[in-house]
Amino acid sequence: MRCLWISRHVPYPMNEGLKVYSAKLSEALAQAGAFVRVLGFGSTEATPKNRARMEWVSVPGDRRNTAVALLNRFPLTAAVDSTSAYRALLEEQLREPWDAIIFDSYGAGWALDRCKAYRATKLGAKAILVHVSHNHEEVLWHSMARQAEAGLPKRLALWQNYYKVRGLERQLLREVDLVSAITIEDEQALRAHRSDNNTLTLTPGYEGAVAPERVIDASVPRRAVIVGSFQWVVKRENLARFVEHADAQFAAHGIELVVAGDVPDDLKQTLLATSRATRFEGFVKDLAPFLAQARIAIVPELIGGGFKLKFLDYIFGRVPVATVDAAAAGLPPKLREDLITSTDFAGLTSAIVEHIDRLEHLNRLQTAAFEQAKTLYRWEDRGLQLQQRIAELQKARASSPARSSATAAAASA
Repeated sequence: MRCLWISRHVPYPMNEGLKVYSAKLSEALAQAGAFVRVLGFGSTEATPKNRARMEWVSVPGDRRNTAVALLNRFPLTAAVDSTSAYRALLEEQLREPWDAIIFDSYGAGWALDRCKAYRATKLGAKAILVHVSHNHEEVLWHSMARQAEAGLPKRLALWQNYYKVRGLERQLLREVDLVSAITIEDEQALRAHRSDNNTLTLTPGYEGAVAPERVIDASVPRRAVIVGSFQWVVKRENLARFVEHADAQFAAHGIELVVAGDVPDDLKQTLLATSRATRFEGFVKDLAPFLAQARIAIVPELIGGGFKLKFLDYIFGRVPVATVDAAAAGLPPKLREDLITSTDFAGLTSAIVEHIDRLEHLNRLQTAAFEQAKTLYRWEDRGLQLQQRIAELQKARASSPARSSATAAAASA
């Protein structure tokens, strides 16, 4: 099976959740026996040299200027990527036979029409078109536009982009052969825009560090931590809102909040100006000792759906997790019982204050969550699921007289 993977990035180094998901799912598909060629912006120098049946190809040049991209018919994410160089690179790839073409996130949707035309030729007749979704983007962008606290020009730009996102995502959902979602909730919502049931859920796997068994006792600082990359507008908005809710209460109760990761300087300075309990650690290369000095790890994402990969870093790092209900999408209900949860940031802050000294309970939570997660998150299972569904759809397509006739007619036209 030969698979062309159209992505926004060469996913290495894996310094963002979306890159982790793209890298590991594409590699899991190769591990299941497929040949996978990934296209994306960025250098290939950091890509693994020992991955069988994997190739990474860098798009020449830079992305389109944001100001110019705003005038494009595509949403911003797709518009900045759909450069003449990327289109030329895609044309080169479409001179080869492919069994599947994967659009990695809605941002790759700019290539859909060209790949549909390729599929109507003899060379591409057996290609299955797959949309690998990272989120239910329509819902995410609607939430961003509706809740934006900004001036009129920015709000108008957000609403404009929302309508473009909705249009492109719905086109992908209607016209590809298979849609994968990152949570069960997303799969159910995305399926509503399709005329068939060719969807599946591929929650992330985990191949990171696994902490040895630990006990949280009085020697562990009264510290809560947040780890992540906060350059994306949704991530920075969630971080800003949570710190604004939590800092004063944490300071009043002697709780330290430490944020590790890539935080934009302007956001950091704004938050530090009014914070007493919060400090910023910057990028942490080795999370294990950092997490070992925390009593609670937080996923403060009230805006934005999808699966939060930080859950797995925390759970396998054996740290109790505190989060809002909206962020826990994709986690099994039983696993959610072993988290500290609330409906909003105010409730989450109060829950962390309440639990920070309940050491026996914290130890029970981190142990129970780890025991469940260790058998649930295997990347190889996801790759095999995707490979099998593509093979099934290829077989069905080949045996469909109507489709075969339509393809033959298009190829001869």
